[in-house]
Amino acid sequence: MPSQPKDAYAESNGLTFHYRDWGGSGQAVVMLHGLASTSHIWDLVAPILSADFRVVAIDQRGHGETDKPDSGYEFASVVEDLHQLLATVGIERPIIAGHSWGGDVAIEYAVAHLDALAGLCLVDGGNMDFSRNSDWDRETARREMAPPIFSGVTVDRFMQRVRERWLTLTDDDRDREEIVLANFNVLDDGTIKARLSRENHLRIIDSVWDHHPRELYPRIECPVLFMPATQQPVGPLSPRQIHRAESIAHADSLARVSKVVWLEDSIHDVPVQRPELVASVISDHFDDGFFSD
Repeated sequence: MPSQPKDAYAESNGLTFHYRDWGGSGQAVVMLHGLASTSHIWDLVAPILSADFRVVAIDQRGHGETDKPDSGYEFASVVEDLHQLLATVGIERPIIAGHSWGGDVAIEYAVAHLDALAGLCLVDGGNMDFSRNSDWDRETARREMAPPIFSGVTVDRFMQRVRERWLTLTDDDRDREEIVLANFNVLDDGTIKARLSRENHLRIIDSVWDHHPRELYPRIECPVLFMPATQQPVGPLSPRQIHRAESIAHADSLARVSKVVWLEDSIHDVPVQRPELVASVISDHFDDGFFSD
């Protein structure tokens, strides 16, 4: 199992893409990060999986070290980015593991290329459907989902916020700190700047407004493993928690071959918080033949 991946670059759809090649052999697993994240979100999961799989994690358009054009953030372009990149790298019929928005990219890809995948693993993702919120219109979605403004925020101040959110992150946890900071450029004055620009972030929000997962699930041919994160509630379930559970159960009912595995005691960024759990769920279902359908 490699201690460090190979950072590589390849041309796809007119852009230069950065990806982390973790090596390994056998079934390919391609890992997609979420909105405003990078391939580093998988840095603790990928080395575990690379013992048994061929593992690659990609910086998507506008993110990380990949090119950042001012257009092409609709799903059709992002899917074509991925399709051409896989062909360039020489990966055929992978399992795609998509976190958050990366899961939505994955299901769009699965519909656009019905015979191209061995399976999908949707890690707390694949269910963005802002337009189903009756209280929202497109402008509300843009306002509510806009990124924070990090102007003037120092690395130390930002990491303190992260520790307060995650609780389990300590001052000595350098691996996780580096994963979080990979989302930013650190400026000369010690402040941070998001690698995904605010303008491109909003362009992705616009594309998600027109994205309707429930229309896509029945059209997916490959097995779909839903992996939502959840925490033990204090007291009765809230209406939001009930709605989420019902939505995931409905998604499961729409897919041709699917299964839901709740990632217990987990936060949204579960690939960083509980990498062993994420890797074991994927690996165990491969070993059990779930992706052989």
